[in-house]
Amino acid sequence: MANGHTPLDEVLMIIAIGAYVVGALALLVYFFSRSAWLRHLAIPLAIAGCIAQFGQLFARYEITHIWPLLNLYGSLSLFAAVAVLIFIIFAFRYDLWFAGGFVLGLAALFLAYAITWNEGTMPAVPSLQSYWAKIHVPLVVSSYAAFMVSFVISVLFLVKYYLERSLARRNVSAADSPGLQWLDTMPSLAQLDVLIYRIVAVGLPLLTLGIITGAMWAHESWGHYWQWDPKETAALFSWIVYAIYMHLHTRNAWRGVRTAWVSVIGFLSIMFCYFGVNLWISGLHSYKV
Repeated sequence: MANGHTPLDEVLMIIAIGAYVVGALALLVYFFSRSAWLRHLAIPLAIAGCIAQFGQLFARYEITHIWPLLNLYGSLSLFAAVAVLIFIIFAFRYDLWFAGGFVLGLAALFLAYAITWNEGTMPAVPSLQSYWAKIHVPLVVSSYAAFMVSFVISVLFLVKYYLERSLARRNVSAADSPGLQWLDTMPSLAQLDVLIYRIVAVGLPLLTLGIITGAMWAHESWGHYWQWDPKETAALFSWIVYAIYMHLHTRNAWRGVRTAWVSVIGFLSIMFCYFGVNLWISGLHSYKV
């Protein structure tokens, strides 16, 4: 707080959270009702929130002259912003707005959590003050964001799959089941499966480049490309899970519910890599970033 005024970056963060919360509520109702006006209300809110977030990161850098992605506050802001951006792109291309309530809701939750880690403008530790920070961190965080969107679609796929199987066993349809009519308004399982695959196909190359640039950064900072640090090991495990996903998706016998579960497991491993390793396990990456 300076001269009684809230800094621009904090104002933009509040705008982003507000836009995501209202947009998420509108799209959650749209998920069940398919009222077009709710979608028309939420789309500009999602776009405005995303723009506000990228503006917040730029404003923070201009105000502090410190690269804003070197702590959990900044990286979570980029994580949420890129997740919403990827979702918006896919939503316009594949009419994915029915899933927006869940994506925007998660983005708002991650941003709210990020605020609790706002430690001001403290400079980063020396090993983080490298040009690699401007390459490696955005790549890795953007891959996490893509995987978050694929996780949401994977969960929706599994919900639809198990509910439809349950209805089939009882020889009833969603149209005849109170509260389940929304099942028929969702894309088919085959369409959801393709969407998951295409979003993972965005995240995996980003994670691959992130691991490679991380190795380059590690060599510059610590003299070794790879040291089996907990963060490195966790990132490699996540990469293997998603590589397995991509391989299994080429096989008809595994495509669908099995690969959807692999996608869910992959995102859980990403969350452990992002939060568990950084916050709870001691290692070279224990910077709470």
